[in-house]
Amino acid sequence: QVQLVESGGGLVQAGGSLRLSCAASGRTFSAYAMGWFRQAPGKEREFVGGISRSGAGTYYVDSVKGRFTISRDNAKNTVYLQMNSLKPEDTAIYYCAAKSTYYTDSRADVNYWGQGTQVTVSS
Repeated sequence: QVQLVESGGGLVQAGGSLRLSCAASGRTFSAYAMGWFRQAPGKEREFVGGISRSGAGTYYVDSVKGRFTISRDNAKNTVYLQMNSLKPEDTAIYYCAAKSTYYTDSRADVNYWGQGTQVTVSS
């Protein structure tokens, strides 16, 4: 069992930055690949990016490549999402997710979800 708690969301102007954190409970954090998803009002939850168990591998959806960076600290049971050059279209609730499979963007492959943190980007 893994419990995930996100933090770091808030209101930021376009062009600004935010860093989201996701703290995991339990001893098995390093056994899971991690991912970030987001859900804007009236839209389906979409994949943002993922990171491998060791942190050596990352991949992102095209709309955030070059602006967002995922990292993890297995000693602290925490995964991060650094978001730079934010745009109003990045406004959404951001969720972290623990996955048994690394290279997948499917919600169906998520084993555990966090509760989400709101990110609002004003123009």
